[in-house]
Amino acid sequence: MKAFQKTLAATLVSSAVLIVGCSSDEEATTQTTAAPEEKSGPVHPVTGETLAADQTFTYWALDEHSSLDPQIMEDTAGSDHARQLFEGLLNQDEDGNLVPGVAESYTTNEDKTIYTFNLREDAKWSNGDPVTAGDFVYAWRRAVNPETASPYSWYMEIMNIKNGAEIIAGEAPVDSLGVEAVDDYTFQVELTQSLPYFPMMVNHSTVFPVHPATVEEHGSDWTKPENMVSNGAYKLTEHVVNERVEMERNEMYWNNDDTIIEKVVTIVVPDENQGLIRWKAGEFDRGPVPSGQFKSLKEEFGDQAVSAPRLCNYYYTFNLSESGPEAFQDVRVRKALAYALDRSVITENILQAGQENAYTFTPSKTAGFVMPEVDWAGWTQEERDAKAKELLAEAGYGEDNPLQFDLLYNTSEGHKQIATAMSQMWKSKLGVEATLNNMEWKTFLTERGEQNFELARGAWCGDYNEASTFLDLVRSGSGYNDGKYNNAEVDSLMEAAKTSANPNEQYTAVEQQLAEDMPIIPIYFYTTNFMLDDSVKGWPYNNIEQNWYVRNLYKVAE
Repeated sequence: MKAFQKTLAATLVSSAVLIVGCSSDEEATTQTTAAPEEKSGPVHPVTGETLAADQTFTYWALDEHSSLDPQIMEDTAGSDHARQLFEGLLNQDEDGNLVPGVAESYTTNEDKTIYTFNLREDAKWSNGDPVTAGDFVYAWRRAVNPETASPYSWYMEIMNIKNGAEIIAGEAPVDSLGVEAVDDYTFQVELTQSLPYFPMMVNHSTVFPVHPATVEEHGSDWTKPENMVSNGAYKLTEHVVNERVEMERNEMYWNNDDTIIEKVVTIVVPDENQGLIRWKAGEFDRGPVPSGQFKSLKEEFGDQAVSAPRLCNYYYTFNLSESGPEAFQDVRVRKALAYALDRSVITENILQAGQENAYTFTPSKTAGFVMPEVDWAGWTQEERDAKAKELLAEAGYGEDNPLQFDLLYNTSEGHKQIATAMSQMWKSKLGVEATLNNMEWKTFLTERGEQNFELARGAWCGDYNEASTFLDLVRSGSGYNDGKYNNAEVDSLMEAAKTSANPNEQYTAVEQQLAEDMPIIPIYFYTTNFMLDDSVKGWPYNNIEQNWYVRNLYKVAE
């Protein structure tokens, strides 16, 4: 097998020893600097900044995470925890580039169907056990095992791992998955067909390793603080459901000497305005930016109010399954509702933080993605409104027969404002009566996933930076195709894109088909907006996926 070596250059800056004794105006870039008599405390070994005495990072979360189990979690909150508690084969740097994780390097064969990851021998679990290739085999098999019921098992299927789809469907034994521990420190993956962006996909929490003995001993209780064994920079010390999560440094982590933050605290506050109040009071290092408040917060707090592009979309999905309303089976109705929404009202009047109006499902800033020409995107809002009225009338709805449906979203003041604005636009322009219905996060996920809705809010943040991470969701077999949209041509195009020399041809065709069928209503593309105390340094603003690692942060003294 002809292989080429792709050794990843580590970008973590070594800070094994905190320098003590450098005055605030002295260079602190080398450890040979003479220490003055007056001591100012620990400083950052590269920047020379004086470090805060308390290295605790506390941040706000809107919702309780779905799970702390890498193979079960399905939300951003859970993934944020996973990157601190666990480490996969590869990580990302501040710009979103791949850097070593448990794997120091990897090789692939010429047609990119076999990937071999060379694991570091100093990676350990928090109980001192070595992290081995067998742990990855166990976790990846667990993710596809139907008994695990992983909400993200479909992700393993789109990774093209040999026998993955068959195992998920219950048609092949779990141990036939195309993964192998060649030896303790060599993990090999066999794909059914070439997938050039495969390395980008191993940064996802679903393929993080777990400690087999701990999972087997404790079952579903293995994620409790008293039971969990993890291999990330931090270990779980406390979890109060719907209230808080606490983690402390994992001294067994292979790069523990380079970690500065000692403790991570997550506080759940299911209200953005209350979260902001508590950030202002100094309770949080990182807090929320409620809808419509970014500009005023920017004026008041300057660079502490953060807005940067983020690889996420915001949309509403129609329930096209048998349990959905008959009206939504008519594409004219779906198009009318999509056309009548003035997205600028949402992005410029409600959100006000640089969000981009969306007329496609794939965000414009996705790497390598060329925005396709979609007819209705080029119309004026007046033209969209006129077409919406025409289509709805053709479908048989009007003053004497108003269209009525429920609009479902998860509890959040921001989501409520957007849903309210949407319902008002539909009412004033089309006479449509949309009843707003909100649910707390976990209930919302369940109801949407079981098609117990009519029109429901959705949002997706890319699992990797390539268009398929979004468009795979509209495949008929996708685990997150909650509206049950089914188009054989879309399925065929997405399959062809995997091995295409120019997949944008397929992606463009898919987006144009979505514009024709309108199974979802694209609303806007995200920016990441939050308040960050100016004592916190090292945030990866340029990582469009916003995969952040607390071990790369530090707090400076005031």
